[in-house]
Amino acid sequence: MPTLLKQVQKELKANSTPEAKAAALKFVPNAQQVYGIRTPVLNVLAKKYKDGSFELVQELWNSGAFEEKLLAAKMLNVICKKDPELSLKLVSSFSKDISNWAECDAVGMQALKPIAKKIQKETFDLSAKLLTSKNLWERRLSLVLIEVYTKDKTLQPEIMKRVKALENDEEYYVKKAVDWIKRNFKKGK
Repeated sequence: MPTLLKQVQKELKANSTPEAKAAALKFVPNAQQVYGIRTPVLNVLAKKYKDGSFELVQELWNSGAFEEKLLAAKMLNVICKKDPELSLKLVSSFSKDISNWAECDAVGMQALKPIAKKIQKETFDLSAKLLTSKNLWERRLSLVLIEVYTKDKTLQPEIMKRVKALENDEEYYVKKAVDWIKRNFKKGK
C-alpha cells in the first residue's frame, strides 16, 4: 500500500498550484503541510483511488498533510458503505488529529454521510463522547457529526441538548458550529 500512497502524493504535487496554496492558507489559517489543491481535484482523486480501501484512507490521514487528510475524508465517503463500523472507528481516531475547521468539517460532514441513517445511534454516541473533550476540534466535531440529522424533528431535542452544552464555549470555531446548528433549526421551521 505505501506505493499507492506515494502515487497519490505524486499526483497531489502535480496538481498543486501556488494560487490554491495561498487560498487554502488564507481560508484555513491552521492548515499544515499544504500542497495547494482545489476541491474539485480532490473530489476526482477520491473517486479515482476508492479501490485503495480503508488502509489507504488511514495512510493518507496519518501523513499529516492538509489535502491528504481532506482526501482521506472524501475517500471514506466513497467507501464507507463497505464497512460502516470500521468507518466510524476511523472517524473516531481521526478526531484526535484534526487541526483546523476544514478537516473537522470534511470528517464530520462527508466521511459518514452515505451511512448516516444506518449508524445514527453510534454517531450520536461518538458525538456525546466528543462533546466534553478538552480538544476544541473534537467539541466542534461533536456537533458537525450530527448536523446531517438536524432536519429530523424527532432528533432535534437531543441535538439541542448538545448545542446548549456548548453554547458558552469560549472557542471561536465551536461557537461557529453552535450558530450553524441553530441556523439549521430556524431554516426547518
